[in-house]
Amino acid sequence: MADRVLRLGVIGLSRAFDLTRQTLMADPRVQVTAAADPRAEARAAFSSEFGAPAFAEAGELLDQADVEVVYIATPHATHTELTLAAARAGKHVLVEKPMALRLADCRAMTAAAHEAGVRLLVGPSHGFDPPVVSAAALIASGELGRPRMVTAINFTDFLYRPRRPEELDTSQGGGVVFSQAAHQVDVVRRLVGARVATVRAATGAWDHGRPTEGAYQAFLTFEGGASAALTYSGYGRYDTDALMGWVGETGGPKDPEAYGDARRRLLGASEAELKAARAYGAPREPSPSPIGHEHFGFVLVACERGDLRLTATGVDVYGPDARRTLDTPVQAATRHGVVDELWAAVVEGRPPIHDGAWGCENLAVCLAILRSAAEGREVAISEIEDSP
Repeated sequence: MADRVLRLGVIGLSRAFDLTRQTLMADPRVQVTAAADPRAEARAAFSSEFGAPAFAEAGELLDQADVEVVYIATPHATHTELTLAAARAGKHVLVEKPMALRLADCRAMTAAAHEAGVRLLVGPSHGFDPPVVSAAALIASGELGRPRMVTAINFTDFLYRPRRPEELDTSQGGGVVFSQAAHQVDVVRRLVGARVATVRAATGAWDHGRPTEGAYQAFLTFEGGASAALTYSGYGRYDTDALMGWVGETGGPKDPEAYGDARRRLLGASEAELKAARAYGAPREPSPSPIGHEHFGFVLVACERGDLRLTATGVDVYGPDARRTLDTPVQAATRHGVVDELWAAVVEGRPPIHDGAWGCENLAVCLAILRSAAEGREVAISEIEDSP
């Protein structure tokens, strides 16, 4: 199997792809062989960087015989149609989170992959981050007993980064619940290792100029008795990177003096132009090398015989008698865990953790957060279908 590679095509040369491309380029198990995107400048940049064809239409990519796996990194509302088309074409699929916006669509995507005999994975998400994986493995070993409580807190400037109109419209998958709770829920589910039973939540939409949820708090209970308290704010004031040694979410260094920069950039500027300037294919300075792992803010797990605090470089373990640190090596490409899981699924035939059922359950929790906030009550996951 030494000469085996995954021949991967990318649909959507988006910001998500841009954050993942260094991993795809650095991992010898992957060969990026094609792309599809409507933007000519993105296609030109891709062909120059990868020496591979780039098409204006996704269907053209799916017709390529040398594309074995498709990475779908397009807007949320397009994931279902593209996944179904990829499965019909016999391609394995890695689809960005959230998997879809409706549970029925998640189920259709999962069924289509099963019927076609292809693998479906949902990600990248912060559930793949090495400290999360390391902590989950320690919890699963039973050394500290069962996880009983998780506290997860993240304060960012998410809402004031340049956005397309649909990214500020909840009905089209906009706002922090679909985009950011998808990460936070993934992390806590990975750590607890059980299904979510109920959700009690409140959301905040406090800026009329950005008319979608910019914050939420949620209390989750799990089958087996564990619980998790989740807090997220994307309003760009307090920054939990202060608790992570000023390592940013993508692993790079964060400047604590850059307070308010995201809001200031929007003043008097064309948001569409600012968005285009961040997109793959636009000229810009290279990103700094990572100094830590990607992360999703402060995470603390209380187990029966000890606590775990996830950091940007590993896991601090507070055991029954002593404290120790599990360091995880920081690599130049931060998302190698995604390729690990993709390779194991496609090449080795091992069922992935982040499969269609997993992505569907993550979406159900996000929908429960919206339902609970709207109705002012605790919501059982068993109640959730497709109306938020």
